[in-house]
Amino acid sequence: MIKRTLCIETPCHLKFRNNQLVANYNYVKGLEDREEKTVPIEDIGMLVLEHQQITLSHYLLDKLVANNTAVITCNETHHPSGMLLPLESHTIQSERFRAQIEASEPLKKQLWQQTVKAKINNQAAVCKKWGLGSRLLTNLAADVKSGDAGNHEAIAAAHYWQNLLPSAWQFFRKRDGPPPNNLLNYGYAILRATMARAIAGAGLLPTLGIFHRNRYNAYCLADDIMEPYRPFVDVIVRSIIDQTSVVDVLTQELKVQLLKLPTVDVLLGEETSPLMVATQRTATSLARCYLGEQRKLLYPEMEIG
Repeated sequence: MIKRTLCIETPCHLKFRNNQLVANYNYVKGLEDREEKTVPIEDIGMLVLEHQQITLSHYLLDKLVANNTAVITCNETHHPSGMLLPLESHTIQSERFRAQIEASEPLKKQLWQQTVKAKINNQAAVCKKWGLGSRLLTNLAADVKSGDAGNHEAIAAAHYWQNLLPSAWQFFRKRDGPPPNNLLNYGYAILRATMARAIAGAGLLPTLGIFHRNRYNAYCLADDIMEPYRPFVDVIVRSIIDQTSVVDVLTQELKVQLLKLPTVDVLLGEETSPLMVATQRTATSLARCYLGEQRKLLYPEMEIG
């Protein structure tokens, strides 16, 4: 079943009743007459809390966590700032934790090689979609070595960002840089939450990465295996700026387009599925690699069309 992404942008009280998330407005000045809204808990894959005056019950939080729903909080600028995920979400979690912790360096280097190669191939596909030069990226992807010893990821990124957006934007990719970095940041935050949810569902530790290591980062593994999915965000952002140059403010209309990310169809192997489902398959394939049941990670292939 395709899970929904809910974004709550108005003041309200959220509670649990009859296996439903209930949005109540009785105590919100000016909204007292608004009818309650309900959504089945089992339908929610991600809940984004945008307004600073949203309140919710602990009982609801517990039910959301039990459903493996990623709950995302936003700061006063409406950008994602935190995430709540379950501590226990898989029946053989301890076995998978152990396999992940004991993974050998050669295995992790091979997994990172696959990750970088898949990311660069998808970046090449994005460039090809807009008629931009993609041969260098294709060649770089084919030449990625174990552990990406040649740092092809960085070389590809430099070429990719120099060419992806029209020259009039004079774009450089930087988290706190000028627009459309704001759109990319928002899209990547949604992607990160989607992947972290999938990792938890696969019984893995989101903190323990394949490549990324940061004592202050609780989601190193999500940052690792979301890499080949980043180009799907880039496609949405490029499509937005092809339609408008006014992206200084992250409006509701822009967020709606970016929040569609988990439902975007992606090709994984020979099967097309929504991105949220695909991330679950990727995380499960990683768990099987750690357990020695397979050697290849399942990553999406960007389709040109």
